[in-house]
Amino acid sequence: MNYTLNQLQIFLKVVQTQSVTKASEELFLTQPAVSIQLKNFQDQFDIPLTEVVGRKLYITDFGREIAEAAENIINQVYSINYKTHAYKGQLSGRLKISVVSTGKYVMPYFLKEFIKQNSGVDLVMDVTNKNKVIESLEKNEVDFALVSILPNSLNIEKLDLLQNKLFLVGNKKASSKKEIKAKELFKELSLIFREKGSGTRQTMENFIERNKLTINKKMELTSNEAVKQALIAGLGYSIMPLIGIRNELNNGDLQITPIKGLPIKTTWSLIWLKGKRHSPVCQAYLNHIKTEKSKIIKETFDWYEQY
Repeated sequence: MNYTLNQLQIFLKVVQTQSVTKASEELFLTQPAVSIQLKNFQDQFDIPLTEVVGRKLYITDFGREIAEAAENIINQVYSINYKTHAYKGQLSGRLKISVVSTGKYVMPYFLKEFIKQNSGVDLVMDVTNKNKVIESLEKNEVDFALVSILPNSLNIEKLDLLQNKLFLVGNKKASSKKEIKAKELFKELSLIFREKGSGTRQTMENFIERNKLTINKKMELTSNEAVKQALIAGLGYSIMPLIGIRNELNNGDLQITPIKGLPIKTTWSLIWLKGKRHSPVCQAYLNHIKTEKSKIIKETFDWYEQY
């Protein structure tokens, strides 16, 4: 056999996501590149690793055993790298963070300098919806999670990073008035929601319920990017986090509609399980954030305070 470390990593990601498309997105590779490497890896075994039934990819029992072995090999490679850095007196290890989908506009800026200063640290960042973020934290699969709505079901500790602001957004103003009551406006609008399990959807639904609003028509989409494109196309309006629409506001593709009760304000918080024993890498990262938080906010999110 002559499989490569790259093939092991790709196969393991395909098993974890159960999708070639999702694996390619998380690995920042094209779908054909992942498919080719998956085929080259499969060609080295007489027993199928995967099978497709009704256009859905399934992992065989043999494939899961190979994935477990692949994960062990990859971890051993990481261990060798960490030992090398440690021998040189450098901070080394993995930092695993799960981030709610809109948090991808926030978290990288609170990681950039730390990763740049510590070349021996490997970052693993999973971007998904709120339910899956909380699940990975609950299972202790990650060191930290970034959320804008704190979970009630977990005993956690937190470090607040940045305020989260949500506005009613469309490709034009929904009313010519300076500000209008939500009850009057929402009867006229087609609203676009995120999928169930999304923190943005939860916040939007809470606002609608709290204000006893009547919704005329609604649509459901599974990502912030999909919602943005639907808004730009004029399919409706949505309550969206300001953090993810800066370029669209500047370009005039989207506009904020002033409405009583908005913006909704929550807080982006880095959270972890209470009592968790942090690795040296995790503790160093926490110390870095506590020290540099104000500087990061001032340098990167100064525009944010204008709204």
